[in-house]
Amino acid sequence: MLYQTQNPHGGDIYGAEGILDFSANTNPLGTPPGVLKAVQASLPQLHRYPDPYCRMLTRAIAKHEEIPEEYILCGSGAAELIYSYCQAVRPGRALELAPTFSEYALGLELVGCTVERYLLRQENGFAVDRGILDHIEECCPDALFLCNPNNPTGKTMNRGLMNHILAKCSQKGVSLFVDECFLDLCDGGESLKPYLKDHPNLCILKAFTKSYGMAGLRLGYCLCADSQLLHRMSGTVQPWNVSGPAQAAGVAALEEQAFLRKAKALIRTERAWLKKALEAVGFWVCDSEANYLLFQGPEGLHSALLGQKIAIRNCDNYHGLGPGWYRVAVRTHKENEALMDAMASVTGRG
Repeated sequence: MLYQTQNPHGGDIYGAEGILDFSANTNPLGTPPGVLKAVQASLPQLHRYPDPYCRMLTRAIAKHEEIPEEYILCGSGAAELIYSYCQAVRPGRALELAPTFSEYALGLELVGCTVERYLLRQENGFAVDRGILDHIEECCPDALFLCNPNNPTGKTMNRGLMNHILAKCSQKGVSLFVDECFLDLCDGGESLKPYLKDHPNLCILKAFTKSYGMAGLRLGYCLCADSQLLHRMSGTVQPWNVSGPAQAAGVAALEEQAFLRKAKALIRTERAWLKKALEAVGFWVCDSEANYLLFQGPEGLHSALLGQKIAIRNCDNYHGLGPGWYRVAVRTHKENEALMDAMASVTGRG
């Protein structure tokens, strides 16, 4: 747990009652009913230690992802896997995007790594461009961390550029870590799964957190063809790090593809509506293919909305952003309307 440390993420709604949470980007439909049933059915087994090898879950993931079981390492949420990857690889210099998810740098700094950043530009819509290839050449990192779609921008990277990055990293001996945790809720973007076999330097991060509304259970997994790396990663955590209920929930979640398709259709419609509504009150909004929107508004907006019992993500702690930048999850239409009503109340616009 956090202790005398500021929480750098969204989702902390426990300090007050009745908060409508737009600060965490989880499935707007919540948790699939089949997952809830699986968790409930697992409760009589709480007296037992969980399977330290996550056997049933690993088999289910392998079938779902269509990859060998030996390519899979499960963990207690994506964050744990980020930290275990950093400890296993221990790069001296790493390159990441700016802005991007903060846990990469936090995990890297814990192992004494120097973190370089490739700055994304607002005038370019915060898209990753081919300039990153030259930056890899100049920076000579031991590891490159990418988020596809990127957080907080919601932008995916096109396959052509990803292929060039993958080739460059293989040529230079760079460990490539690609976070695909939001990809299953995206309209665009393609997974690098097909390249795992021929690129053992590639490690892909996925999680049940966002797609299946399982943030409270903490469950994620890595995909990598380098078994030695996965072995080193597993040695950085205790052997029962994935709880029994989480394992059961993961197996059940992978059977909920219809639920996922329904959520994606909702997100597609509501993202367009919410973007238009935010622009109508004068905010600059980043084009997104994910279930969240990054926008620029007045400073202090997050605090004013909290007074209306609405939580949004203040993005001033992201490298490359600053005060006045915010991220909101795409939720149901009723909830999105409540957000915009609160926006109108605190800004006098709309």
